Amino acid sequence: MTEDPESPLQSASTTPHTEVKSTPSQTRPQTTPTGNRWSEFWERVLRMGLGEIALRVGTALASIVFILLVIWVMSNFYLKGEVSEAPSSAALAQSLPTATSTPDITLPVYKTAPASYTAGIPRLAMLHTTLLDKSRWEVLIYEVKAGDTLFGIAEKFRLKPQTLLWGNYATLADDPHRLRPGQKLNILPVDGTYYQWKAGDTLTGVARFFGVKVEDILNWPGNKLTAPNPGEQPKTPEVNSWVVVPGGKREFASWSAPRITRTDTSSAKVLGPGSCGSVTGGAMGTGSFKWPAPMKTISGYDYTPATNHWGIDIACRMNDPIYAADSGVVVYAGWNTWGYGNIVIIDHGNGWQSLYAHLNTVFAGCSASVAQGVTIGACGSTGNSSGAHLHFELMSGSGYRVNPWDFLHK
Repeated sequence: MTEDPESPLQSASTTPHTEVKSTPSQTRPQTTPTGNRWSEFWERVLRMGLGEIALRVGTALASIVFILLVIWVMSNFYLKGEVSEAPSSAALAQSLPTATSTPDITLPVYKTAPASYTAGIPRLAMLHTTLLDKSRWEVLIYEVKAGDTLFGIAEKFRLKPQTLLWGNYATLADDPHRLRPGQKLNILPVDGTYYQWKAGDTLTGVARFFGVKVEDILNWPGNKLTAPNPGEQPKTPEVNSWVVVPGGKREFASWSAPRITRTDTSSAKVLGPGSCGSVTGGAMGTGSFKWPAPMKTISGYDYTPATNHWGIDIACRMNDPIYAADSGVVVYAGWNTWGYGNIVIIDHGNGWQSLYAHLNTVFAGCSASVAQGVTIGACGSTGNSSGAHLHFELMSGSGYRVNPWDFLHK
């Protein structure tokens, strides 16, 4: 009898310990049913370890086919938004049930969104309303509290710091160091100046002095100067009355020391009893300036010409040593009546001068020749000062007080 060759499936299932022989009853038929072929194919896939992969691939393909089918159905029947009223020929060919009357129903037509919305994001409605600040025309009175600063008060009322100085000269005298708790300050409703009208003043002259137009003063409602009736002349402020000058500016009254040269110290007499006599000779500066205090931080006001503060307030403890920023000769040493307290001014002989204010004690007297880094005084809080600190200024050869930050080396 001829032996039937071993099939691949049978060969794959044969183990080393089992031998499978074909018998006449096991002879494969000449034709294999379709279901057996798929089963045989699937079994081969399983034996090759590809069953799980095949399941995943098949599931993914089925999902893709399903999604494409859904998209096709929606695009052809749902998204078009139209319903055909005419029956198809196939529907007419079918036998219809007994006709019954039904009400006419008009279906809405689906339309796409306007282009303005599809091209971007539509503006959403806000659930709250922001109210603008009401205009204020009157001048308020504010009482200074402990811890207040000129900058803090200005920010609170949305004003520039210089507006507080220009509106309160009788109290602050253009000096931010004069600010004290308990003081009553005028708070203007707008940035500008506050002016007390004097005998002989004219609207034209006052407007020119503060750099504004006459109409700026006349049209400010708080001044109440507009003509009561059309065609009448506007009012003129009464003598000693106060008017707001919106946008007005003026020069600050200088409370800082003027330039004092070695050959002419007479200009220092207006500063107080610390003025010196004529000075000759002495040390010359190097042109390089060292930090004049042990601490390297600011305590108070920075260099802000807009608030008439032409130096920096350096932090120091009471009686900390204060050093000469550069070599030179002392041209002023002692009390200053303009608010500086005890000060020392050094002329460096190369066009530069340095000033050290609010000292508790002065160590370097008039005409003293000092070297860079030498102790010239002790930190204090004399004069217009609310705490121990060093007010330091640098004056260039042209007499202009420069920003010390640009020249000091820590």
